[in-house]
Amino acid sequence: MNKEAISDYPLHDLIKRRWSPRAFSKKSVEPEKLRSLLEAARWAPSSGNEQPWRFIVTRKDEDEAFELLRACLNEGNQAWAKNVPVLMLSIAKMFRGDDVTRPNRTALYDVGLSVGNLVIQATALGLHVHQMGGFDAQKARQTFQIPAHFEPIAAIAVGYLGDPAQLDEKLREREIAPRERKPLRELIFTEKWGESSSIIEK
Repeated sequence: MNKEAISDYPLHDLIKRRWSPRAFSKKSVEPEKLRSLLEAARWAPSSGNEQPWRFIVTRKDEDEAFELLRACLNEGNQAWAKNVPVLMLSIAKMFRGDDVTRPNRTALYDVGLSVGNLVIQATALGLHVHQMGGFDAQKARQTFQIPAHFEPIAAIAVGYLGDPAQLDEKLREREIAPRERKPLRELIFTEKWGESSSIIEK
């Protein structure tokens, strides 16, 4: 299914092709491709080179932890995630160095950059990624014994595109609907908040 972004300005092909499906194939993700995704995440930029990202990675066909992680998702996400071959959890180290009293204000930003790298690498390898805020962070913390001062951020599904027919009617409609974004004029400002920047064509 082709859901390329219809952009107002030129985009790299990988950015145009990236989107977040819910219909995933049961096909396993090759270990070498999964390692490539994680390597891309490792090489993201971070403030002070703190590299605050951590990941829990589970595979449906090989790890008992897969169902433990799926059980942390909200009910709606659990339903479609049953076919996903790889489930991950992104986690942020919320302090600098070894000093838990020194907050890292940019930790969440940096983890987002890391996952951004992972997503683009996945697209380059013919994979798709769906990130989820809909999960129980406290349950994930307890299940995977995540230490204090480390914050679960998002659940991440990775795999090959599947058939939208496997989804219920409501999700199937969302799956095949055109992609949409707010116009740049609503997002980019210069002199005053809320007033479009002159760099954006009217």
